Amino acid sequence: MNTRSSTRSGPGRLATALALAVVLVASVAVTASASAATALTVTQALATQDGRGATVTGYVIGQPTAATTVLRSGFTSDTAIAIADTAAETGPARMLYVQVSAAYRSTFGLLTNPGLRGQRITTTGTLTAYFSHGGLKNPTAMTLGGGTPAPSPSPTPSTPAPGGDHDSTYYATAIGKSGAALRSSLHSIIKVQTKLSYDQVWEALRDTDQDPANSNNVILLNTGRSQSKTGNGGGVDDWNREHVWAKSHGDFGTATGPGTDVHHLRPEDVSVNSTRGNKDFDNGGSPVAEAPGCYTDADSWEPRNAVKGDVARMIMYMAIRYEGTDGWPNLELNQSVSNGTAPYHGKLSVLLQWHQVDPPDAFEKRRNQRIHERWQGNRNPFVDHPEWAGAIWG
Repeated sequence: MNTRSSTRSGPGRLATALALAVVLVASVAVTASASAATALTVTQALATQDGRGATVTGYVIGQPTAATTVLRSGFTSDTAIAIADTAAETGPARMLYVQVSAAYRSTFGLLTNPGLRGQRITTTGTLTAYFSHGGLKNPTAMTLGGGTPAPSPSPTPSTPAPGGDHDSTYYATAIGKSGAALRSSLHSIIKVQTKLSYDQVWEALRDTDQDPANSNNVILLNTGRSQSKTGNGGGVDDWNREHVWAKSHGDFGTATGPGTDVHHLRPEDVSVNSTRGNKDFDNGGSPVAEAPGCYTDADSWEPRNAVKGDVARMIMYMAIRYEGTDGWPNLELNQSVSNGTAPYHGKLSVLLQWHQVDPPDAFEKRRNQRIHERWQGNRNPFVDHPEWAGAIWG
C-alpha cells in the first residue's frame, strides 16, 4: 500500500508559496498602477471629495468666483478654472473647480489665456472643496487633452500639428507651397462647396455660432452678447446676419454665393450691424456704446480684441475663395479704407496684425469644423494654417 502523503512539504512547497506570493503582489501592483493611470470624469471627481489624489479630465467652462458663479468672459484672474464633462455645461453644480497654482498660470489661467475656454484638459491634484464647492487643489500636473498628464514644474501644453488630420487629405495639394502657388491651390480646394440660400443662413448660424456655455444661444460677433437663437429679426436688440466682407464691396448682395457664404456671415445686433455698415477695417475711432471694445469713425471699424483675428481670417478666406472665376467678383485685400463698391477690402496691414495678435481659439476652430461637416463642405484655411497668411501676403 502506498502511504505517501498527497500534500507536498519541505523546500518545494515553500518555493511554490513564494512564487505565488510574488505573482499576487505583482498583480496587485499592476492593478493599482492601472487604476492610478485612469483619469476620472468630472462627475466621478465631484462624488469623491475625500482628499485623495486623482487625475481628472474635463472641458474648461470658465473662471469660478463663488460656489454658484462661473465667469464665461471678462475673466479677472488666472488662479482657478471650472471644468465639466461637456463643453456646453451651464450648471455650476456639475462643474469641478480647479485651483491653478503659480507654476501653471501662464498656460492655464483664463485671464492670460481666454481662448482656453471650451478646450479639454487633464489635471492631477487633491480632490477637496474649493470655493466651498467640489474641487481639485494643489495640482501636480496639467495638460491639454485627455489621458494622464506627465508632471512638470512649468508645463507646456501639447499642440496639434497645424491643419491636423486635414493636411493629408483636404489640403494635400497645398502643403509645401507658398506665394501665388499656394494661393492658387487653396482657391481650387475651398471653391468646392455646397451653396446655401440666404434663408438657410439663419439655421446655419444657430449652429456655427452657438454659445459654448448655453446651447440655446448664439454669440454676437461685435457685442460678444449671448442671445437666444430665436431672437433673430429686424427689431431693436434682435440679431441679424452681418456680412463681415461688406456685401457692397463687390456689389454681390445676398444672392447665393459670396452673399450667403457662412464663412464670413456672423450673428450681430441689428443696430451694431447698421453702425458698422460697409466700413473697411482699421484701428481707432470713437467707442461704440452698444459694442464695448469696438471703435469706429467715418470710414473704418475696429472690432473688439477677442474677435480681431476672426475678422481678419474671414476677410482672407473671402479673398482666396472668390477669384472672379465662377461668375462672382474677384475679391482682393488692399490698404484702403474707402473702397466703396469696388471688390476690395482693407486695411491689409492691420488685418495681418490682428491675425497675429488674436490666433484661432476653440470657438473659431469649432465653427470652421461645423461649416465643413454640416453646411458647406469647405474650410477656412487660415484657421487651420495661420502661417499661410504670411506665406501669401507677406
